[in-house]
Amino acid sequence: MKNLLFFMLFIISFSSVAQNKTVVAVGKAELEKDNLFFVSSLGKGLAKEVVTMTSILKNDFSFYKKKYTGFNGTVQNLKKSYFIQKKINYGIEVSLVKSGTSFKAQARLYDSKMSLAATFTTTFSNMKQLRSNAHVLSNDIYKKLTNKESMFLSKIIFVSDRDGRKANYVKEIYSMNFDGGNLKRETFHKGTVISPALSVDGKQVLYSLIKNNRSKNRNVNLYLLNLETGKSVVISSKKGINSGAVFMPDGKSLLMTMTHQGNAELYAMDIATKRTRRITKHFAPDVDPSINVSGDLMTFLSGRSGTSKPMIYIADPRAMEKNVKRISYVGRFNATPRFSPDGKEIAFSSWLDNKFDIFRVDSTGDNLYRLTKDFGSNEDPTYSKDGQFIAFSSQRVISSRKAVQNIYIMGHEGEIIGQITKNYGNCTTPRWSK
Repeated sequence: MKNLLFFMLFIISFSSVAQNKTVVAVGKAELEKDNLFFVSSLGKGLAKEVVTMTSILKNDFSFYKKKYTGFNGTVQNLKKSYFIQKKINYGIEVSLVKSGTSFKAQARLYDSKMSLAATFTTTFSNMKQLRSNAHVLSNDIYKKLTNKESMFLSKIIFVSDRDGRKANYVKEIYSMNFDGGNLKRETFHKGTVISPALSVDGKQVLYSLIKNNRSKNRNVNLYLLNLETGKSVVISSKKGINSGAVFMPDGKSLLMTMTHQGNAELYAMDIATKRTRRITKHFAPDVDPSINVSGDLMTFLSGRSGTSKPMIYIADPRAMEKNVKRISYVGRFNATPRFSPDGKEIAFSSWLDNKFDIFRVDSTGDNLYRLTKDFGSNEDPTYSKDGQFIAFSSQRVISSRKAVQNIYIMGHEGEIIGQITKNYGNCTTPRWSK
């Protein structure tokens, strides 16, 4: 318990660090140049459902640019002059019909000359699958327009206290679509789940559990959850803390923080054999690792700056103590550094002006950008699979006795796009599938 308290104190400790780099905002999401127009094709029956599906497609693409307008009818009802007047690059006509025992959804893509450019189709067995299949159509259209994958099929896991009570406080893992739909509870420990991390394929989750008991020697064990089967198993239970784990790019090994040798240090572990290899060796605590896509650069938090307060460092985990470099010099202390999908950037939160705000910095330590300001207290950044968006948790103070945390999404340059959880308890530590 003493080690656990020390570890937590390390994370929430304070220090004064001077900042001498310029903080600005940059970048724009893709599709800004394309004006898309959506149409609900109302055939026999299913009118309400096709309008709903069209609305989901419109909302999907609104993450990449401004909101869209549309009407009920067909693209053929439009005149070419309307396309020219509204500067429409593409028209998308959505239809939905009953086909035997299934439902068939279709999206027809028309270019600015009102010529049919492509047709996309998906089928599903019941209306509970309408939302997920709408995302499939959105992704197909996006790939046609950009030759890239979108974030529309991705999921976000997060931690919420919604199923706890004052007498039995619990935090569990939940999952949802990128837009907040299809919410699902994933763990049932009736304890406090912390530090979730998704595998590259999005099928497994690493997390740690603090059990709700009165033992003086509560261990913080590391678990592995299979999202397809719902089965969860302990994979590390050494004395003290087994936490802050992330998958290596190969999915066969992980990086984590352990305290069984006294100090909080980083270790690599083979998931199949459970064999561990010590990565760091320093008198200051080293915690909360993240790894780039090639596996040759790690970022982590350490107090080795001399103030014993967590700042961000990078190093090659294969030759750790020979090439450690500090890259953060902002705020009183830092938390949750996370690589972008391409490994070129690191997003993190920093305690500044008595609250957390989110920053980005190149993995070299150059080009620091502040992404949030005057938007509550903001933590736990996680990149979308295309690197154009960042999900994060933000706390709003409701009154002197009440505050609530929810998950939000912002653009790469810090533009707040929207809140994706609501009335679902305090939602924290989002992790975006890649």
